[in-house]
Amino acid sequence: MRDSIHVSKENYLKAILEAEAEGRQVIPATLAHWLEVSPPAVTMALRRLKRDGYVLVGDDGIVRLTEKGRETAYQTALRHHLIERMLSEIFGMEWYEIHEEAERLEHAVSPAFEAKLKEKLGEGACPHGNAVLPLDPATRKLQGEVPLSEAPEGKQYRVVSLQERDPLLLRFLHRNGIGPGQTLRVLSQNYDQTVSIELDNGNSILGRPAAEAVWLRPGGTNKSE
Repeated sequence: MRDSIHVSKENYLKAILEAEAEGRQVIPATLAHWLEVSPPAVTMALRRLKRDGYVLVGDDGIVRLTEKGRETAYQTALRHHLIERMLSEIFGMEWYEIHEEAERLEHAVSPAFEAKLKEKLGEGACPHGNAVLPLDPATRKLQGEVPLSEAPEGKQYRVVSLQERDPLLLRFLHRNGIGPGQTLRVLSQNYDQTVSIELDNGNSILGRPAAEAVWLRPGGTNKSE
């Protein structure tokens, strides 16, 4: 069994890798916010990770993975991805419940079990619509996707993926009727940076943080049409 320090190390490395994949630059404050730990705890963790050859911290304060750190982070992200798919495809757990469960289980997966999961599940996206690592926004836009926060008014869209980092956000989106594969119409991009949308079960208004986490592709139809 891995101890809490090892688990913490994996969580830090995975968070940095995911941020890099999204095209973000990581500073200690980002990690403190994402992982819900104190700034002193982040400082101590980064000191250990730098000492052990997993990260580099530049003079600009930006945290970057070494090759060793990137390999460890990717393996953790892959286990997380496989567990989410297992919980959904085999055990039928809801998409808005599985992220937290996978966070707990990813540290207990042996290489042998990981191999069995790969054999059983094959290739595929997780229930939130994501690959092992998220694509950066520029690549997504080149592929015809757009975040809800930037979607033009009056058009119909299908939800292709959700940012899954925050379990509270996933539950919030579920309560507001938004989930992978669902369709919606953007009614208005409002002055206060909220977005008004039309769903099959009624209208809803999302703030910018939630709207930025929902990625769309044009198309789909509402039942009301």
